[in-house]
Amino acid sequence: MFANWLVKASFLKRTMLKFKPILKSLVWGGEQIIPFKGIKSTRRHVGESWELSGLAGHESIVANGPDRGLTLRELIHRDGERLIGKANFKRYGEDFPLLVKFIDANHDLSIQVHPNDRLARRRHGCSGKSEMWYIVSAEKDAHLRVGFKEEVTPDEYEKAVEEDRITELLQDYPVQAGDLFYLPAGRIHTICAGTFLVEIQQSSDITYRIYDYNRPGADGQPRELHTDLARKAIDYSVQEDYRSHYEPKANAPVELTHNEHFTSTLFELTEELVFNASELDSFVIVVCTEGEGSLTNEHGETITIHRGETVLIPAETTHLKMTPKSEQLTLLTAWVE
Repeated sequence: MFANWLVKASFLKRTMLKFKPILKSLVWGGEQIIPFKGIKSTRRHVGESWELSGLAGHESIVANGPDRGLTLRELIHRDGERLIGKANFKRYGEDFPLLVKFIDANHDLSIQVHPNDRLARRRHGCSGKSEMWYIVSAEKDAHLRVGFKEEVTPDEYEKAVEEDRITELLQDYPVQAGDLFYLPAGRIHTICAGTFLVEIQQSSDITYRIYDYNRPGADGQPRELHTDLARKAIDYSVQEDYRSHYEPKANAPVELTHNEHFTSTLFELTEELVFNASELDSFVIVVCTEGEGSLTNEHGETITIHRGETVLIPAETTHLKMTPKSEQLTLLTAWVE
């Protein structure tokens, strides 16, 4: 009984976790992520910082507290439903269901698509990839391409790729800070130069690269394309508007997206606010995109958070006090229901 109490007490001391960022230098990457996060690194052309990942070979490692050095999978193996929630542990086991990134596009990314769960499991034995983009900052002419402008057949899609005019078929959106896009698996898209964003997605790294502007990769050779694989993965339906819309509100939670894979909420805080997580059977991810502040749980444990940092809040947490220490503290939260 005493041993059980020690395990419980130890868990309460490590309830909020930060992880070491996984920096990825990419052919299209920029130079904003390292100064944005306020870290030291000599890496160049960092296109992505994987903030929280359970993918094999790319597992996040705890950066703070007594669990420093443990991987996310090791934490789930030890703490199970206390960390990720009963339903999530039953559904996903030791596979963490979400992946969070900062993305800095200094050049256009390839035009691409991700398979849905059914297709990804059949082809690759893993989940598909639906994702959300929240624009943190954007240069004057920054834009994204998302979805088709009009109905296109699979044959017309392949012909447009062969003729180097696939971009002409896609909706093009100018973007600015605060813009939001939800991209269900199957929606063709690309992030274009001058865009800095947070991506919250299913835990999958399956990308079908459709078109890459005939540019060479880091090895000087053309990057592999997956035009044929993408053919059956693409959702060819057309929407009038692919942008997601929400109404900003200070000092209150604003839901950004709610779908079968995750829920995400925005907090723009100028004063203290308590987030009630008692009804959630899930971990909560907190990503800071502006300012600095602190997070305090119901046990009185406090952890600082600043721009560019991500914190994992375990499912056992019932209340989270968010306190700004700057003029404004902007936080994104995400969980799985």
